[in-house]
Amino acid sequence: MTEYERSRTMPAQPEHVFDQAANVGRLDSWLPEALHVQAEELPAVTVHEDRTDEDTSAVLRARREQMRLEWGTREQGGYAGWLQVAGLDGGASEVTVHLSFFDAGHDPGEQAVADALDTSLRRLEEQVRLHVDHPAG
Repeated sequence: MTEYERSRTMPAQPEHVFDQAANVGRLDSWLPEALHVQAEELPAVTVHEDRTDEDTSAVLRARREQMRLEWGTREQGGYAGWLQVAGLDGGASEVTVHLSFFDAGHDPGEQAVADALDTSLRRLEEQVRLHVDHPAG
């Protein structure tokens, strides 16, 4: 098993950050560009990965009371992950994303995962800033 984790501070209340992260219809706005999530009957989702051109059955659970998203593959148990939002002083939040790859075939490698996590957290921060500055958007 291989695990990766990244964190980023965002200039918004944790509830707002979580709402942006957990919006199933807007996951593509911050997830790695090579991943696309199609909601079925939640928690069931299908994840399409451009790198392999494959669809994978997965689950996605939002636990608002814990400010936590959890996800993973359904049948084969290839990977799992979570996103946790924590409030900081001054109205900011820290977002941590953790990935676990149980099957080496799903692990794209340390550099690729680090780049994807950093990019995803930056894109999520952009979405948060956009909606904090323009709440109606």
